[in-house]
Amino acid sequence: MISPGVTLGGRYRLDERIAGGGMGDVWRGTDEVLGRTVAVKILLPALLDEPGFAERFRGEARTMATINHPGVVDVYDYGSDQQLAFLVMEYVEGDALSRTLSRVGRLTPARTMALVAQAADALQAAHANGIVHRDVKPGNLLVRPNGTLVLTDFGIARSALVGQLTVAGSVLGTASYISPEQASGEGATPASDVYALGVVAYQCLSGHRPFDGATPIEIAMKHVRETPRPLPADIPPSVRAIVDRALAKDPSTRWPSASAMAAVARQAASALATNSHQSAGQPARAAAPASPAGPPISSSPISGSARPPYPPVPRPTSGARGAASVPSGPPIQQPQAQPQAYRPPYAPARPAPAQPAQSQPMSVGKPESSAGRQVLIVLAVVLALLVLLCAGVISFLYKQSKQNGTSSALTDRPAAVVVAQMGTADSEPWAAPYRLTRQAGAKPGWNRANEGRQTL
Repeated sequence: MISPGVTLGGRYRLDERIAGGGMGDVWRGTDEVLGRTVAVKILLPALLDEPGFAERFRGEARTMATINHPGVVDVYDYGSDQQLAFLVMEYVEGDALSRTLSRVGRLTPARTMALVAQAADALQAAHANGIVHRDVKPGNLLVRPNGTLVLTDFGIARSALVGQLTVAGSVLGTASYISPEQASGEGATPASDVYALGVVAYQCLSGHRPFDGATPIEIAMKHVRETPRPLPADIPPSVRAIVDRALAKDPSTRWPSASAMAAVARQAASALATNSHQSAGQPARAAAPASPAGPPISSSPISGSARPPYPPVPRPTSGARGAASVPSGPPIQQPQAQPQAYRPPYAPARPAPAQPAQSQPMSVGKPESSAGRQVLIVLAVVLALLVLLCAGVISFLYKQSKQNGTSSALTDRPAAVVVAQMGTADSEPWAAPYRLTRQAGAKPGWNRANEGRQTL
């Protein structure tokens, strides 16, 4: 009796049963020699009674170990112990595709084509090494958390005894994906794996298998004689054509190889993903012009008497007075930080509306901006300094003139001498050009103006 904790081959400890199939059970185990997690597939005892089965399967396991492809599970070891044969393989973290389908029902066409392309690439790697899988089904397709697919369980349909097993659940799943030539008793070929992969794609797209029946024989005969039900109407025609060709009854009319099927499936997945991105981006681009740029009040310019009374529109920062309007020009983008608009003391407190991007007409008599007031203050200060300077100069000249006019030296001299001295070349440069002179013999008190310098 196989149970957790049993060690096979002296190194593989069985930890947990994770799956079961037509050839036996799959366990998660531990390689105690290398210290790594492995998958151990234990073959059914009945298979070992078939003549030559053990040797044939050992040869296929050896051939499978030579396949170096990321989509094919790695085979580590093969052995027998206590009338048991087991196969040690890579342990793949992820869920079988069959478990995903039972949870979600069906997959999108793009996702289905992406998985089909990966599975077809893995099959091509096996076919290139002369190995036919013979049992492609969702249970043998493991999907990692990152979305990559790994193909497992090669060669289990080689035994004739497998087709005769009628245990519930052991062969029923295999019969649902068997090719018409296999159901007719012919040998399996790479085209048989292409047909089985087409059945997997059909199930992913529709959520059910193409044929159902009460017994494996009934299901197998439907693959030979009947046509699958049409795929749902929402499947794109390109995807429908790929699946229909893979499900052709005649192997010669199917895809010529697994690599050819992988190429068309990958191309379809890429086209579907591109169309999905484009259709998802169209509503956003169409809705962009419809969104308003701002509140309705600022959507059109305001001029004349239509301007709201509160708050007034700020005047230009140039400080020019008397301008009736601002010349029109291209809209100037307002800076983010605007100075606080002037609000009269009688105006109720309210948030200022958004400023329109277009320049607004201005009228005379509005309060000056802070920059304009600063210019006026500077001009007033300069003018005051000029006035003070002129007053100082005039005061100084006046004092000098008074001192020169009241000198005792000048008052003691006769008037004629004084006038003559004032008219000499040594006179002050600021003296007036016109002098009052007294002529000899003139009447007392009579004076006249004489231009130029006068010498007595």
